[in-house]
Amino acid sequence: MRVALAARATSRASDGMRAYTQALLERMPRVAPDIELIAVTAPVIMQPLALRAARAELVHLPYLESAPLVPRPYVAMLHDCIHVRYPGAYSRLTAAYWRTIAAPLYRGAARVLVSDPRVAADAAGLLGIAPERIRVVPLGYDDAIPDAAPWVGERPYVLYAGNHRPHKDLETLYAAWAALPETAELDLVLTGPDVPAVRERYVRRAGRIAFLGHIDALTLAQRYRGAVAYVQPSLSEGFGIPSLEATVAGTPVIATTTSVPAIVAPFARTFEAGDVRALASLLNGVVVDPSGSRARAAEGAVSLRAYTWDRFAASTAAVYREVVCP
Repeated sequence: MRVALAARATSRASDGMRAYTQALLERMPRVAPDIELIAVTAPVIMQPLALRAARAELVHLPYLESAPLVPRPYVAMLHDCIHVRYPGAYSRLTAAYWRTIAAPLYRGAARVLVSDPRVAADAAGLLGIAPERIRVVPLGYDDAIPDAAPWVGERPYVLYAGNHRPHKDLETLYAAWAALPETAELDLVLTGPDVPAVRERYVRRAGRIAFLGHIDALTLAQRYRGAVAYVQPSLSEGFGIPSLEATVAGTPVIATTTSVPAIVAPFARTFEAGDVRALASLLNGVVVDPSGSRARAAEGAVSLRAYTWDRFAASTAAVYREVVCP
């Protein structure tokens, strides 16, 4: 079976979206040798012609932005519906794209792939996609995580990994950390570029805020393993790979109810998005009783180790076969 993958990342593609596409290219040959995955790297504007030139039996659209008139049949990955759920956070041009191009494109797909039941519900409710054409395929974690050595910091720390876009609601995380009791020794460590204004505004005697910049997969794995908790304060997530990775690392996860992946939820502690007081209480809990928090996380580390990128690729291959060889 020949499958054409629209593999060129768009400018808005997150690290998670890029990891999704990379996992398909790397893992599919190993787990599904009957499938020839052809990477098509043409810009979006040239995408329909380039995909047709690949002469594939099926097209896979892995990013949120794609061109109309792509060859049929095709499957499309819907990472999230954040642009539709929070239209005020984006431009009118983005809203117009979703209304006139994205939504019809997803509705025309033979199958719509999502990574979490939460996105499946949004796909049906917000975009009008027929539920029987939606398939839930959870994502995977980086191979370096299970065997990484824990990072040892100056003080205990909680970690956030991801971009700093508005829907991540990092202000709630900063405020909750700053509201901790003065006796609670805890640093707040985040990936991404330094934000001096944040470090100047949120100050505690028994801790500090540190921005790590861009770090490689091994360093991130070490940071997961060394953290007393991983925190996901987002208003919404499509899946949330860091929450899975942290759980596999045996690190307690604290996440909003609207961002925690369904497979991680049984092992995480959750709070309502934007609730500074609730998040501060959970952060203080991991400081006061770190061993108790880790006991719950240890169960998740065992249960979720099966959710590898290989498993993800094999499940995606099964959807390809369902479409091409019904």
